[in-house]
Amino acid sequence: MSGAGGELDASRILRAAGRTAVAWRNGGGVTREVAVHPPGAGWDTFDWRVSLAEVTADGPYSPLPGVRRILTVVAGAGTELTVAGTSGLRADRYRPCAFPGGAATVGRLLHGPVVNLNVMLREGRARATVEMVRGVRRVAAGTGSGAGTGTGPDGGRSAGQGVLVMALEGRTRLSTPGEPVVALARFDAVWLTGARAAAAEMGTDGVAAVVALSA
Repeated sequence: MSGAGGELDASRILRAAGRTAVAWRNGGGVTREVAVHPPGAGWDTFDWRVSLAEVTADGPYSPLPGVRRILTVVAGAGTELTVAGTSGLRADRYRPCAFPGGAATVGRLLHGPVVNLNVMLREGRARATVEMVRGVRRVAAGTGSGAGTGTGPDGGRSAGQGVLVMALEGRTRLSTPGEPVVALARFDAVWLTGARAAAAEMGTDGVAAVVALSA
C-alpha cells in the first residue's frame, strides 16, 4: 500500500489529505495515488494501482499496454470515451466502465471537469471488482458482482489481496468488531484484508466505493 512504505497492513486508513498531486504530461489534470501493489511500485512494475484523477480538459489517455482499466466518474457529470476508434462509451457518474489500457483512448468531458476513480490491473497478475454502495452492508458482501473480475479464493490472505473502501459522497462509517469505528470524509479510504474484511460493516448516507482487489 502506498503512503507509509513497507508491507500491506491488514487494516490501514488512507486519508485524502495525505496524497500528493502529480500533473499529467498533457496538462489535462492531476492524479493522486491512493494505493498500489507491490508497495512503492512504479508504472512499469505495479500489479494493481488505485488512484483519483482530476480531469479538467478533453484529451487522450496515456497508453498502458497490458493493463486493464476500470474507470468510475465520482465527481462531475461524466465523460464520453472513444476507445480504439469506437466512440459513444459513456462513463457516467457512479457507473464503473472497464476498457483495455493499451487501446488508444480519448476522453471528452460532458459538462465540465470530473474526478475519476481509476483501478488499473496488470493483465494476468491482478483482478478486481468495483461497486458503488449506498446504505449499510458487510464490506465483503457481494464482491464479484461489479465491473471487472472476481477476487481470489483465499478470502484476502494473499499479499496484495483485500478490499478498499472509499467515501465518495456523504458520511461513511466503518465498524469492525473490537475496533473503534472509523469515520471517512470524502475520498478517504480504508484497506482491509482477511478476517477484518469479512467482519467489517460499512454504512453511508451517500455513496461509497468498494473495490475488491487480488494479485
